[in-house]
Amino acid sequence: MRAEQITDPLAYHGEGPAWSPSWGGLRWVDMLAGDILTLRDDRVDRRHVTEVVAALRPRRGGGAVIGIERGFALEDPDGHITALPEVWTQSDIRMNEGGCDPQGNFWCGSMAYDQSPGAASLYRLSPEGRVEVMLEGVTISNGLEWSPDGSLTYYNDTPTGQIAVFDFDPDGGLRNRRALVELPDGGRPDGLTVDSEGCVWVAVVNRGAVHRYRPDGTLDGTVEVGAGKVTACAFGGDNLDRLFITTSQENVDTAADPLAGALFVAEVGVTGMPLREFAG
Repeated sequence: MRAEQITDPLAYHGEGPAWSPSWGGLRWVDMLAGDILTLRDDRVDRRHVTEVVAALRPRRGGGAVIGIERGFALEDPDGHITALPEVWTQSDIRMNEGGCDPQGNFWCGSMAYDQSPGAASLYRLSPEGRVEVMLEGVTISNGLEWSPDGSLTYYNDTPTGQIAVFDFDPDGGLRNRRALVELPDGGRPDGLTVDSEGCVWVAVVNRGAVHRYRPDGTLDGTVEVGAGKVTACAFGGDNLDRLFITTSQENVDTAADPLAGALFVAEVGVTGMPLREFAG
C-alpha cells in the first residue's frame, strides 16, 4: 500500500498528528519551528506558539493541552494559550512526543538535543496540574498509545529499535516492560497509534514507511510513504478510517527527497479509536 501526498512539503519537522472534531479536523506540529498546523479542506493554517511545540491533544472542555520545550501549556477554547511552570530549566533537553491515557492525564516524553543516552524522561500531567516522572533513563521518547481496553501501553524509545509494551496501572503507571517487536534491519520506531482492532501502527523513521503489527507482534502490513523520514501517524476523518502520516526535513537532503515535510494519507481499510482527551 502507498500513501498519497496531500500537502506541499511545508513542515521542517512535521510530527504529532491528532484528529479531533472539536478542532474541526487534523492538527499536527512543525515541532522545531514552534508551530501548530491545522488542515482545513485544501489549505493549511499555521499558528506560532513558542520555540518548540512537541505534541498536542484536545481538552475535554475545548482547546488543547500542548507539550512545549520544557513542559506544558494549555489552550483555552477561545485559542488563548497559557504556559504552565517549567518542568526543568536545562536548555539541552526538550519535550518530544505525547498522548493521553484513559483517565484523561496527558503524558509527554523528552529527549536531549544531542540525543545523549538516558538523559530524558516520560512525564504525566494530571488534570489538576500535577506533574510526575513516570519513566526515567529514556533517550528519545516517542510514540505512546494505549490498547482499546486501556490495559496496555505501547511506547517507543527510538534508539532501542523496539516497540515496548507495558501493563498499565491507572494509579501506579507502567509495569512489566517487554518488547512487542524488535524492528528488523536497524529500523527506528518513531510515532505510533493503535487501531480499533488493537493493532499497532508505527512510523519507521529511517525506512520511509509505516508498519502495522498485530497484538502478538506479527507484521501485518506496510504503508509506503513518498518521503524518507516518516515521523508519526494518526487516524482521522469523519469515520476515523484515514491514516494521516507526517514527515520531516530535519537532516534530510531535500534535493534528493523533495517530498520531505509533506503530509500524507492512506486508506488502510480499518478504523482508529477516538482520540483520548485531556480532562484538565
